[in-house]
Amino acid sequence: MSQEHTVRSYDEELAHLSNLIARMGGLAEAQLEGAVQALLHRDSERAGSIIAGDSKVDDLEQEVHSFTVRLLALRQPVAQDLRAIVAALKISGDIERIADYAANVAKRTLVLNQLPPVNPVAGVARLGRLVQEIVKNVLDAYADEDVEKAIRVWRQDEEVDDIYTSLFRELLTYMMEDPRNITASIHLMFMAKNIERIGDHATNIAETIHFLVRGKPLGSARPKGESILPEPLPEEEDS
Repeated sequence: MSQEHTVRSYDEELAHLSNLIARMGGLAEAQLEGAVQALLHRDSERAGSIIAGDSKVDDLEQEVHSFTVRLLALRQPVAQDLRAIVAALKISGDIERIADYAANVAKRTLVLNQLPPVNPVAGVARLGRLVQEIVKNVLDAYADEDVEKAIRVWRQDEEVDDIYTSLFRELLTYMMEDPRNITASIHLMFMAKNIERIGDHATNIAETIHFLVRGKPLGSARPKGESILPEPLPEEEDS
């Protein structure tokens, strides 16, 4: 009876860890959706709430870290259980970065809203909606341990890169047509880069799901679109 209680307790702890990841993912997904909507509708109030909400995701990541350390120390897991705990730890880091990049988009929205409206905003928003869908799908794949759905997300990384590259070309053209567009276009370039990086973190999660379910990494190199940039844009500072 005592052993059954111990096993049941362990299962409940693993379920609690999965629930923490689900809560983190839900918050990050909402942060991204809010950031895209704030950009599209020039909604500074919503952008401010996205920035303020980033700390909730950070707090949950710390809770995940503390809980996984406790599980590793007390349960000494092996095989599938160990993979589940390590996967949750890795995925929490990716989700935290997704929320950070969403907050960065919101910060630049506040600045952009002080400038006259510019046409390429719609292109950045389209990229954002695609990445929103990818994030949702990869979080669903984690919840269901659906490795096939995770692989489909992994393959969409090339599509994100292609759209980002096309958008970058559009912004360059927009700046060359009128120097007055340069400031707004630079902000949009960084927003697009932040969104593209969110897609990369979703792909990281997909790779982790594959390892969690099948016990081995994906066999082929991650698909990457051709970049026109000689060097990547510098990373934003953490929110």
